[in-house]
Amino acid sequence: MTTEATPTGQRTLALVMATLGFGLNFWAWALLSPLGPIYVKEGLASDAALIVATPVLVGSLFRIPIGALTDRYGGRLMMPLISLITVIPVLFLGFIGQYNYTTLLIGGFFLGIAGTTFAIGMPYVNAWFPPEKRGLATGIYGAGMGGTAISAFTTVRLYQNVHHVAPFVITAIVLVIYAVAAWFLMTNPPGWQPTKRSVVASMTAAAKIPLTWQACYLYAVSFGGYVAFSVFLPTMLNRWYGLEIADASNRMAGFVIVAVLMRPTGGVLADKIGPVKTLLIGYGAVIVAAGIIAIRPDLMWLGTSGYILMAAGLGLGTGAVFALVAIASDPSQVGSITGFVGAAGGLGGFVPPLLMAAIWNARGSYSLGIVLLALATLGAVIITLVIGRSAADRRATAPANA
Repeated sequence: MTTEATPTGQRTLALVMATLGFGLNFWAWALLSPLGPIYVKEGLASDAALIVATPVLVGSLFRIPIGALTDRYGGRLMMPLISLITVIPVLFLGFIGQYNYTTLLIGGFFLGIAGTTFAIGMPYVNAWFPPEKRGLATGIYGAGMGGTAISAFTTVRLYQNVHHVAPFVITAIVLVIYAVAAWFLMTNPPGWQPTKRSVVASMTAAAKIPLTWQACYLYAVSFGGYVAFSVFLPTMLNRWYGLEIADASNRMAGFVIVAVLMRPTGGVLADKIGPVKTLLIGYGAVIVAAGIIAIRPDLMWLGTSGYILMAAGLGLGTGAVFALVAIASDPSQVGSITGFVGAAGGLGGFVPPLLMAAIWNARGSYSLGIVLLALATLGAVIITLVIGRSAADRRATAPANA
């Protein structure tokens, strides 16, 4: 059965369950970010950068093998399995890990497993929808990154008002419930066939595709920028503007919501006007926003406008990159390519918090870091234009080759 003949209800259920799994695992993945300033205040660490960046690094690198495993075993098995595995580090952090710097890093390392779910749901959703609808579908799925907003809104409140273990226990319970539901409700797409290649062979094949590395850089800027802001913004606003931790976390949640809403919008625009034009719009917004934020304006209103524009531009970019991958790659390789691209996006979110912390310690300002983001985005604009020209050349020569 082809994707065109698949009943809409089955597609919708698949999309909902994948998006829900992605969002809930991202909630778990982001548990340490809002608590970073609290751990610093309590004397567990002198700086929160490594605490919040460790899950990002692990979740990024392990997307490569998890994406290849998804091509081999399917999203129906991998999504509930990873959700259950994530429960272990969540409970470890809640009851043991959060009271010592070393165990915080150990727990954060294994918490990174939750971030690999991105590489599971993307090929799963991609296989359920026909090419002309994949931009919207993968954009909606990508909105699951809003799970970080759940963490931003709830973690500090539960930690301070209920109990130190409350945010971890509640997250673990929700993940278990989801894993059980996913096992019974998720099915692999009609006509889906597992790849016969080994995991290593799948990763090697994906690494030989130029599109893989082009999309890696584009996603490192867009999604990496989103992850970096979502994990570091509370610390940044606390230091740069003197905001209370709870207030800074709420503002970070607002940033996340804007980016999440713009991600499916990026997918829709990619379906309508093409992913290249959509990426150029998103990256242009990021460059303008960086120019505003770098001068450290008052938060009301210019500063807030700059952060909102930044979130919107990054959200558009994250939605468009995978629309590009969805239409330009072999469906049997989407998981492996997604693993590489997702890893690049996560690494793009790992480095900036560490760099921003170093810049702050050296200069007492984050402006240089924001300028570096603008320069990296300019590089993404150039690569996007190169991809657009290459695509146009391929279309022009296709009839002659045929």
